[in-house]
Amino acid sequence: MAYELYYWPSIQGRGEFVRLALEASGQVYRDVVRGKDGMAAMTRLMSGRETPPFAPPFLKVDGLLIAQVANILAFLGERHGLEPQDPKGRWFTRQLQLTLADLVVEAHDTHHPVASNLYYEDQLAEAARRSEDFRAERLPKFLGYFETVLVANPDGTAHLVGADLTYADLSLFQVVEGLSYAFPKAIKRMLKQYPNVFALRDSVAALPRIKAYLASERRIPFNEDGIFRHYDALDQ
Repeated sequence: MAYELYYWPSIQGRGEFVRLALEASGQVYRDVVRGKDGMAAMTRLMSGRETPPFAPPFLKVDGLLIAQVANILAFLGERHGLEPQDPKGRWFTRQLQLTLADLVVEAHDTHHPVASNLYYEDQLAEAARRSEDFRAERLPKFLGYFETVLVANPDGTAHLVGADLTYADLSLFQVVEGLSYAFPKAIKRMLKQYPNVFALRDSVAALPRIKAYLASERRIPFNEDGIFRHYDALDQ
């Protein structure tokens, strides 16, 4: 069984959450659009009549075409031991993933607060105002929530849910990495406020499979075309 992942070829974006789950669980997969004729293949699937995705990322395997990050991760988590087996833990993991999805949207909207189809340069004043609120209000609220979840875990603070790695841990790692790229000054100020969040980030980065992935060419560098973008004017 080999997975086919479809996502834009030059950014981490939302596809990175899926890549991390595949890498951490040791799955064989093909990043289709980064190969020859990959964009055409993705376009064909998006224009199909049977279960067409609205947008990438989506995953193709065993005759299934699965879209939306949280949906894909629930599928992979159940298959490859990246979510708890008990219903309470399983649904809480999915809840955390959807909360992270909300944070990802808010992070994106710091540099595109008016419209996604406009350039950042077309919305500078609005982006500055949105980023100020994000740094002061929204980011502490989200990171504080995940710090509370880690502290409340009866199995310890190493993971968000239970005693084992879940895709929610991997996704929180990715979000913190992205925020550290986009808002290095703001994140540096927050290191001591949310020690367990940043400890989880470090522990995920040290996992053998993730460490190898991060050092490989498969990991696309952060850049100013993705969700997490660094602009000095937005990181005060």
